[in-house]
Amino acid sequence: MTTADQPDIDDFSRAYWDAAAQGRLLLRRCAACGRAHHYPREFCPHCWSEDVSWERASGLATLYTWSVVYANDLPPFRDRLPYVAAVVELAEGPRMMSTVVDCDPETLCIGMALHVSFPTVGSQLEDGVDTVAAPVFRPAQG
Repeated sequence: MTTADQPDIDDFSRAYWDAAAQGRLLLRRCAACGRAHHYPREFCPHCWSEDVSWERASGLATLYTWSVVYANDLPPFRDRLPYVAAVVELAEGPRMMSTVVDCDPETLCIGMALHVSFPTVGSQLEDGVDTVAAPVFRPAQG
């Protein structure tokens, strides 16, 4: 059983979440057209080839767009207000939805250098506490 702040991990996505737990961000890259994509899928969204494999991402990104969320009454988000919902452009090319943390929202700007981080989130499930590391982004240092 999963909760709102826990992904539904299946056989395909397990590699992604296991890598995240070790502090690594994975992408999928297509051998047919050479393009990387995120979110992970079993086929290439660019050319539809199924010849795709996992690849470690650098963890570097730039801020593409964002919104500061001040109101959200859904758990677990209401306990995180305000937060920055963002689209980041990974150094490898794909864009991904995430959040920007450890940054005053007033200092955000398009093109801002970011790097991935993996804080652990946890939930009380029926069979105990389950945790998972989810990718977020922080401002890159200097």
